[in-house]
Amino acid sequence: MLRNIISVRRGWFWLLKSTVNRVAIVVVRRGWGPLSLVRHTGRRTGTGYETPMLLIRVGSGFVAELTYGPNVAWLRNALAAGGCTVLHRGVEHRIDRIEPYPTEDGLRAFGNPAALVLRLARRRDFRLLHIAHP
Repeated sequence: MLRNIISVRRGWFWLLKSTVNRVAIVVVRRGWGPLSLVRHTGRRTGTGYETPMLLIRVGSGFVAELTYGPNVAWLRNALAAGGCTVLHRGVEHRIDRIEPYPTEDGLRAFGNPAALVLRLARRRDFRLLHIAHP
């Protein structure tokens, strides 16, 4: 049973990476839609990656909801590198630190109806991607 669950989960991640994410990256690069791109460098390979995400702009940066938890590659890579960049609405922002963000503040940032969906899905893990100042 557990092997089947793991197999389905791996299949889902492969589908996202191979199809949906590729289309989303093209859309974001053209400045269309609500998504942003998190650009990060692999911890071991040094390879550059782009991860499409829904980020919400707040005063000092962007709020990210960690749908897949805190052990995702983009977050581990960005933390190891001491930052990353975000392409948001055609503008690139350098991120100099990533820190936990209070759940209630994260839900408020996403607003309704997204906050309602996040509450129902019991999403409680948010991060603030702080924009570096020149």
